[in-house]
Amino acid sequence: MTADMIAPEWMHTPITAAQYDSWSAEQCRGIEIVDGMVVVSPSASKRHNRLARLLANALDAAASPEWNADTDFDVRLQDVPLTNRRPDVVVYKADTIDFTPTRPEHVLLVVEVVSPGSETTDRIVKMEQYAKAGISFYWRVEQTANGVPLVYTYVLDPAAGVYRDGDVFTDVVKTTVPFPIEVGLGSI
Repeated sequence: MTADMIAPEWMHTPITAAQYDSWSAEQCRGIEIVDGMVVVSPSASKRHNRLARLLANALDAAASPEWNADTDFDVRLQDVPLTNRRPDVVVYKADTIDFTPTRPEHVLLVVEVVSPGSETTDRIVKMEQYAKAGISFYWRVEQTANGVPLVYTYVLDPAAGVYRDGDVFTDVVKTTVPFPIEVGLGSI
C-alpha cells in the first residue's frame, strides 16, 4: 500500500506559498501549514471557542485604535518552507486588516487555547515558532478540571529570540502589557 492510497497527495507533498494562496478560504479552514506540510486541526470545543472569543473581545476593547484583536485567520510565519499558523486570538496592527497574509511584523500578541491533543504543539512548538518569528507577546490558556482557565503570559526577549515567563492568571486576567486589560474568565 502506498501513501497515495491512504491519503490524498496534498497531505504528503510539501505545499508552497503560491499553491496555498491559490486555495479557497474553505480549503484553508481547519488546517495549518508547518514546514510545507498540511496539518489538519479538529474542530474546537464550544468552551475553547468561547474562551478565545471572550479574550478577543476583551483585547479588542482594551487595545488602542491602532490594534485589532480577532480570531480564526492565518499568520504567515515564513514562506520557505511555508509555515502558516492559525492562532486562537491575534492582536495585529489595525491598518493591516486588508493585508493577506498577515505577517509576524503585523502582530503584537498571539493567544493559544490548549485543547486535548494540542498540548505539546501549544506549549512548546508554537511558542518557539512565534518567538523565532519575533512576535512580542504570547499567551497560553490552559483549561483546568474545575473549569477556571489558567492564562500563562510570555514576553519576547528579542536578543535571545525566546519568550520569558510573564504572569500567570486564574479567574481574572489583569495586566498592563501589552496594554491595560482586565477580563474575567471564571464564569466559562
